[in-house]
Amino acid sequence: MINKYPLWKYLLILVVVAMGVVYALPNLYPDDPAVQLTPQRGSVQVSERHLSQVTRALDKAGIEYFGEEIENNNGIIRFKHDEDQLKAKTLIQGTLGQDFVVALNLAPTTPQWLMDLGAGPMKLGLDLRGGVHFLMEVDMKEALAQRNEVYISEIKTLLRSERLRYRRITRDEGVISIRFTNDEYLDKAKSLLRREFVDFVQTERSEGDDLFLDLTLSEQAARDIEDYAVKQNLTTLRNRVNELGVSEPLVQRQGRNRIVIELPGVQDTAAAKRILGATANLEFRLEASSDAGVLDTEEYPFRDNEARRATLERDIIITGNSVSNAQSAFDENGRPQVNIDLDTQGGKLMNRATRNNIRRRMAVLFVEHKVKTHTVEAEGERIEKRVPFVEKHIISLATIQSALGNSFRITGLDSPSESSELALLLRAGSLAAPIYFVEERTIGPSLGKENIELGVTSVQIGMAMVVIFMLAFYRVFGLIANVALTANLVLLAALMSMMSATLTLPGIAGIVLTLGMAVDANVLIFSRIKEEMRNGASPQMAIHAGFERAFVTIFDANLTTLLVAVILFAVGTGPVKGFAVTLSLGIITSMFTAIMVTRALVNVVYGGRQVKKLSI
Repeated sequence: MINKYPLWKYLLILVVVAMGVVYALPNLYPDDPAVQLTPQRGSVQVSERHLSQVTRALDKAGIEYFGEEIENNNGIIRFKHDEDQLKAKTLIQGTLGQDFVVALNLAPTTPQWLMDLGAGPMKLGLDLRGGVHFLMEVDMKEALAQRNEVYISEIKTLLRSERLRYRRITRDEGVISIRFTNDEYLDKAKSLLRREFVDFVQTERSEGDDLFLDLTLSEQAARDIEDYAVKQNLTTLRNRVNELGVSEPLVQRQGRNRIVIELPGVQDTAAAKRILGATANLEFRLEASSDAGVLDTEEYPFRDNEARRATLERDIIITGNSVSNAQSAFDENGRPQVNIDLDTQGGKLMNRATRNNIRRRMAVLFVEHKVKTHTVEAEGERIEKRVPFVEKHIISLATIQSALGNSFRITGLDSPSESSELALLLRAGSLAAPIYFVEERTIGPSLGKENIELGVTSVQIGMAMVVIFMLAFYRVFGLIANVALTANLVLLAALMSMMSATLTLPGIAGIVLTLGMAVDANVLIFSRIKEEMRNGASPQMAIHAGFERAFVTIFDANLTTLLVAVILFAVGTGPVKGFAVTLSLGIITSMFTAIMVTRALVNVVYGGRQVKKLSI
């Protein structure tokens, strides 16, 4: 019998729609703004005493809160307003000190029975929650330069060990040049370096009596170094973001040499930029003795007083890369310091250097990679040019009282904030190459709230207009299409929640577009039914032919749109991806509801009985 589904099809549609309702329900329970307290070390436990200490401070400051609890050694305190949450974070961090990471978070209000089924609400993007967006660019040229410096040091060591005399090794624009005085040493060096440094392409040249061997990294080797620099920076930035204590941050690679960072809830752009962009590292060196040669020493100023200087040995004992842990603290005089733990290799090197140099002074050199930006004219256009440079300052110069091991402390810091920042950078690791801010955006929590309200309003207006149009033009069939449209919205919300997709403002635009596209398929079907009836077909045959013959057109139209949405997702970033996700999922759900759900409802109303006229 035409226009009748077997029982299993009706049951399947009912099950799918019922599951959609269950997994879409959590979106009716918005998360509460909250602050989460997490111990810095596993040995520290969040206790009721800590919560009481925090709540007393909040009461004293007049900040409204509720629902304080301890879960999995994490303290959670809820707030009614985002503004209270932001004020409370700063207050709580000052109250508890450095033993805890105080993070902005969202505490779920979803009923437990829904959570037991694995249902949860959609995540909100930066433009709906508020926060900071950064686009950062890795300096690929400097990454190759730093790697070439390492190669130069290794080449010098190798040539000396093989007693191959050379005049000088220089580096210029990615080319390492070794200067020889005779062919014998040049030929031997060529064979040796070809065997030991396979990533280099060798070329020979001569200038007067001097012979030069130029080494240039192969294209593949250079690309590998650049990829490593971006991946290493990605890891380091993720560590730094985690140290900042941000809930649900986004740190991901974009294109060849860029990194996108989104920090929901963060409003202090300056502090975030200072931590994320810092390319600081440490070098531990001995103070030079009075009889040391000029070529073996370097002079550096002190960080707190540029006029004061000290001469240090060129040889580096260890760098900040050997630090396994660092915590800010105070010494016996109440001055800020950083307690440092080294890894095994770093501890051995530090012990070897200090046990033979007791009573000598050791310096801690603070190394920063910075950039100067100035405007230049090129081909008649004014463009900004970045010039990277390195600053090195002494932050501590102390006498070695005894042999040091894996643990010691750095003093001589100006303020607690400086010690906290240095400890954070050392824990998170140093960047493999300098990184620059290309773009930044700050979205306030009030603007995010306004975006949500406007987005919801646009969906409501779009839905209302479509519902009225369908009822006015297609009557009973329009009512059926509206029921299917409601099911489409429910299924779309459920899919996004199940996939933990992030809803953005462009994503809401994708939902509004989906509303129109969903009924577009119904319009095609209903128009076909009316055409069949005008051609003399019976109502039942018109319904059957309308759904059957419109399917190919609907499928082709939605398939082409889906292909565009997939391409948008693949090549787009941020907001574009959000639009592509909702559009793709909307196409899938609208195909299901327009063809399956609408057909099932039409079959229930008209199928299996004598019908002389259709309300269409």
